[in-house]
Amino acid sequence: MLRNKLLKMQNLLQRMESVLVAFSGGIDSSLVLKVAHDSLGDRAIAVTAVSPTFPGLELETARRVGQEIGVRHLIIDTDQLTMPDFVRNDANRCYHCKTDLYQALQKLQLELNIGTMVDGTNQDDLSDDRPGTVAAREWGVRSPLVEAELSKAEVRSLAKELGLSNWNKPAAACLSSRIPRGTVITREKLTRVEQAEALLFQEGFRQFRVRDHGEIARIEVEEDELARWLDPARRTRVSAQLNTLGFQFVTLDLAGYRRGGGIHKA
Repeated sequence: MLRNKLLKMQNLLQRMESVLVAFSGGIDSSLVLKVAHDSLGDRAIAVTAVSPTFPGLELETARRVGQEIGVRHLIIDTDQLTMPDFVRNDANRCYHCKTDLYQALQKLQLELNIGTMVDGTNQDDLSDDRPGTVAAREWGVRSPLVEAELSKAEVRSLAKELGLSNWNKPAAACLSSRIPRGTVITREKLTRVEQAEALLFQEGFRQFRVRDHGEIARIEVEEDELARWLDPARRTRVSAQLNTLGFQFVTLDLAGYRRGGGIHKA
C-alpha cells in the first residue's frame, strides 16, 4: 500500500517534468524534495525562503538535508514584517505570508523555466485551519503528498525508508505562530521567541513551543517530557534565562504541546 503511494507520487512528479520545491527543511517538504530529485534529477530545485519568522535552526537543517539529497538549493530573502496585513496578525496571517512566499517563488519559477511549484502539505493537514493552503491553490502550487494520499505517519515511514536523516524531526512552524492572534507581530517578539526556544533546545527538549503573551512565556512540551520540569535546577535555570529575554513570568502549560496552541487571542 505504502509502496503504491510512493509510486504514485513518483509518477505524478515525472509528469510535471520540472519542479520548484518550497523547502522548509521539515520532514514533509524533505520527502517531496527527495522523491522529486530521485525522479527528475537536476530538474528538481529546492527553494528556502529566509525571513524574520524562520528560525535559524530550521535553516541549518534545510541546508544539511539539501546537501544530503544532492539537490540544487536556492535560498531567498523575504520579509513579511513589511506587510501590514501580516503584521496585524488576524485569522488570515498565514494566507498573507504564503501569498508573499508564492509570489516570490513564481518569479523564480519563470526565471528558471520550471514547470510546477510544489509544497509539502500532507493529507492530515487538510483537516487543519490552514489559510496558507488557500494561497497555495491560488498560485497554482501542487501538493504531491496530498495527491498521493500520504498521511504524516506515512511520510515519516517513507522518509526513514529512503534514508532521510530528519525522518523523525519534530513538527515546526513559523515563529509568528507563537504570538496570539490580535497581537501585533514585531521583529523584537520574533527574536525573543526564537532565543527562548533555542534555550529549550539546548536543554534537550524535543517538541515544544514558547508562546509569547507579553510579560508571560507559556511553555508547551510533549506530555512525555512534562516530568523533566520536576528538576528544580532546570526550572530555575530556564526561568532565569527567559527573564533576561524580557519575560517577567514563565509558566508551564499542563495541557502540553498541541498544534495551533498559540492562535487565540491572549
